[in-house]
Amino acid sequence: MASLDRRDFLRLGIVAGPAALVAGCGWDGGPLVKSKLASMSRLNDWVGENILQSSKRLARVYPASARNGTMPGYFISRTVPTLSIAQPWALEVGGEVKAPTSLTLEMLQQLPSITYTVKHHCVEGWTAVATWTGVPFSVVAGLVQPTARAQFARFDSFDNDYHNGWDLATAMHPQTILAYAFNDRPLTPDHGAPLRLYSPIKLGYKLTKYLTKVTFTSTRPGGYWEDQGYPWLGGI
Repeated sequence: MASLDRRDFLRLGIVAGPAALVAGCGWDGGPLVKSKLASMSRLNDWVGENILQSSKRLARVYPASARNGTMPGYFISRTVPTLSIAQPWALEVGGEVKAPTSLTLEMLQQLPSITYTVKHHCVEGWTAVATWTGVPFSVVAGLVQPTARAQFARFDSFDNDYHNGWDLATAMHPQTILAYAFNDRPLTPDHGAPLRLYSPIKLGYKLTKYLTKVTFTSTRPGGYWEDQGYPWLGGI
């Protein structure tokens, strides 16, 4: 298991903030502390959105030879979520957009793509360097043309209705992709096949696997872990 270096730890501490610390300790501190933690969490989100996750700040990209560590499969269903042959899959993209659409995996693979080797950060403390390939989220956004009301994006999956939301600014970050390949091979079920959200500027719980739907919205979506007290931004 890889460990966080000092710089990684500081970034996680600044952005994850005290709300995650208290949630991890199993104590909510009562209503007074909850209120202060909520305010601090909002401050952390602002810092992350406007400073740490600026479109001008890119996560470090490594050579493929630097790949290390393991990427354990994670899902909330009782067994690995998979689709049967009888279950045709397509990504539905809609909400506050001018041109809602449905994209099959083949259609996504024909769109412009990027491949990068980056460090993955899990909220549990482990890291791994791996290679991902996919369509920049900004390309899909360009296809559907979000309206002026669109400020957030909600991501839904077939993993027992796992979901979360991003602010649109960081969703449009140049390193945010809809990934269909991992370490030079097609994505497998344990890593979120057929499609998952990926970005090196977010913690793992924000990177929704088993994607089925993207909804542009004017209101901030919750999330499976976020609704249980995890930081909404989840940035590094």
